[in-house]
Amino acid sequence: MNLVYTKAITKDVRKIKDQKTKNAVLEIIQNIKKASTLKEVPSLKKMSGHPSAYRIRIGIYRMGLYFEDDTVILARFLKRNDIYKVFP
Repeated sequence: MNLVYTKAITKDVRKIKDQKTKNAVLEIIQNIKKASTLKEVPSLKKMSGHPSAYRIRIGIYRMGLYFEDDTVILARFLKRNDIYKVFP
């Protein structure tokens, strides 16, 4: 799978101060790169009402991503109460 990062997710991850959470994000990114299908990615859930939007749960944070034509676009990484205001 091809992986594309948006400016927003890069900025969101830089703001995280907890090293454990940053390591979890890196592990999820490695899992996405290794996966041949979306079903192989742990904690992935499809967003209802949005055909190509998915989310991954990492503790109190959520990673919003889109899947289009064998390309995963990592869009946002925010706390649970904030992400659904800006994603999708």
